[in-house]
Amino acid sequence: MTIKLGPLGVLMKMSGRSALVTGATGSLGRIFSETLAEMGFDLLLVDRDELALNDLGEGLRRSWGINVDLFVCDLEDSDARLTLIETIKGRTSLDVLVNNAAFVGDANLEGWATPFEQQSLDTWRRALEVNLTAPFSLAQGLTPLLNCSPGASIINIGSIYGFLGPDWRLYEGTSMSNPAAYASSKGGLIQLTRWLSTTLGPKIRVNCISPGGIARGQAVKFTDRYTARTPLGRMATEDDFRGAIAYLASDLSRYVTGQNLCVDGGWSVW
Repeated sequence: MTIKLGPLGVLMKMSGRSALVTGATGSLGRIFSETLAEMGFDLLLVDRDELALNDLGEGLRRSWGINVDLFVCDLEDSDARLTLIETIKGRTSLDVLVNNAAFVGDANLEGWATPFEQQSLDTWRRALEVNLTAPFSLAQGLTPLLNCSPGASIINIGSIYGFLGPDWRLYEGTSMSNPAAYASSKGGLIQLTRWLSTTLGPKIRVNCISPGGIARGQAVKFTDRYTARTPLGRMATEDDFRGAIAYLASDLSRYVTGQNLCVDGGWSVW
């Protein structure tokens, strides 16, 4: 029996299209890559970790029978970015660009997860280079290729802290922090989304996904406080973002551009 696709199925059928995902081996990058593969996209995956990238690519090829091209690139390196852009521009088509790679640092990075007075210009610059300059460079360099697609979409991955200030009460009694550079770079990315949407339209749609807090083994004090403040009563899991990426990458959102989709369990409505 032949199954005929209804209007919804047609809007979600992405076979024959291609999507580039940066930071592909990260926790969200894997979810985005898996979801796009399930939708039928051929993938171009970018990450610094060659071993993890090879494992991810092989798994996606085996599970979904799609074409997967892998690119090892440190997006903090401007020369490496330019090489990546020139390599991808040699392709015949690109339909979706997902700017997911992010500089998030850790508690051991000097000048990062420290009081404001001790946050360093070096880590500030590194965060802006990866979180804001790299998406700008990729969007700019790959626009000629995206312009040739009938359903081109750029999806930037922001954060609730790109448009909200941190509630420092959540962090009391923990080693966690909320660096100014991360928030500022994500705020810039959300505004870049709006700017690009009016600049690259009507051929290319540009939207942003801003995740809320994702449960990743944080301190119990923080998790309990965060959960109590969230209308849906829990922190996010990576799986909660499958629907958002599928929506913005497909023709389901063909009349949506310039938007910041908050996937935060209602955190930002207070």
